[in-house]
Amino acid sequence: MAEPSFLTAVRESYDTIAVDYVERVPPPGELDPLSRAMLAGFAELVRAAGLGPVADLGCGPGRVTAHLAGLGVSAFGVDLSPKMIGLARHAYPDLRFAEGSMTGLETGDGELGGILAWYSTHHTPPEWLPAVFAEFHRTLAPGGYLLWGDYVGDERLRPTRGYGRPVSYESYLLPLDRMVGLLEQVGLVVTARLEQAPGGRVHRSRACVLARKPEKP
Repeated sequence: MAEPSFLTAVRESYDTIAVDYVERVPPPGELDPLSRAMLAGFAELVRAAGLGPVADLGCGPGRVTAHLAGLGVSAFGVDLSPKMIGLARHAYPDLRFAEGSMTGLETGDGELGGILAWYSTHHTPPEWLPAVFAEFHRTLAPGGYLLWGDYVGDERLRPTRGYGRPVSYESYLLPLDRMVGLLEQVGLVVTARLEQAPGGRVHRSRACVLARKPEKP
């Protein structure tokens, strides 16, 4: 079966911008206080549940994966881009990173204590999100947690350049209520949500959602 064109565009684009991305994107320690608090809260909940490792999906160069590990979480990273995975393995040789797509995770049913999808789903066309979120539900252990964070809005973006390089990916910004609805449709229970207006270095609205897979069907 042929790979969906959006996955090819994302892989090729992030391979192109990988080095520039690392140089220009601030590390997790420089995130705004609310985003840092959501990551810390997620890490604490996952540790307390003790259900398995966390998959950082769309991990890029591995900085947030390493941040979770520093918070005491067993974490590994998955990304479409071989160049990003190479940078992550070089920077954090003690952590595990693998090439892969969140549309079809090479993880067994119920193996994960947590999933982090941190600014990694906005390149996914809306019609693909139910399948992606179903993969989240499938791979999470009963009682496991998802932390989703990304830009929100009602816009389709078609940039031609990113981080000073040519890119072919697109971005799809959806309202927070729609994202919450999609997560709930696959059986995840949303327990917290945070929406932030543009400010500082961020010029778009963004949001975080904490959800959990029910312990019993």
